[in-house]
Amino acid sequence: MPSEFTATRRVEFSETDLAGIVHFSNFFKYMETVEHAFWRSLGGSVVMPQFDPPLGLPRVHASCDFRRPLRFEDVVEMRLRVTEKRARTLSYEIRFRRLEPGPVEEVAVGKLTVVCVAKKPDGTLQAVPFPPELYAKIDIAPLEPGQPT
Repeated sequence: MPSEFTATRRVEFSETDLAGIVHFSNFFKYMETVEHAFWRSLGGSVVMPQFDPPLGLPRVHASCDFRRPLRFEDVVEMRLRVTEKRARTLSYEIRFRRLEPGPVEEVAVGKLTVVCVAKKPDGTLQAVPFPPELYAKIDIAPLEPGQPT
């Protein structure tokens, strides 16, 4: 079962600030990009109209710790790891590594927690368990060396 997913992208000029560094808010967009790609790799999406009622995965937590800057034209790897799996929530860790130009180095670590919700006919959202067919497709990533248990 998948527990990790990796995607890469090149930093666009429009994502940088006056100092030529990627604006912090873009890291949250990058986290969403790799999360959506993860779900597509499973044959799904974060928006699930095929269920009755339709399901979605809004964020209930998002954070990012920044270690090194990214700049225009840098190539960054975004590695998503599932760190917690509960009946209604998933938590991810996203590690960002600059691949180009070298040397390869970690530049940030983000965390997201999403909750499975059903959209009721009146438009309100209610937390619900993940459908079994989705839940079965995802596993928790193994601990990395040096990571606390």
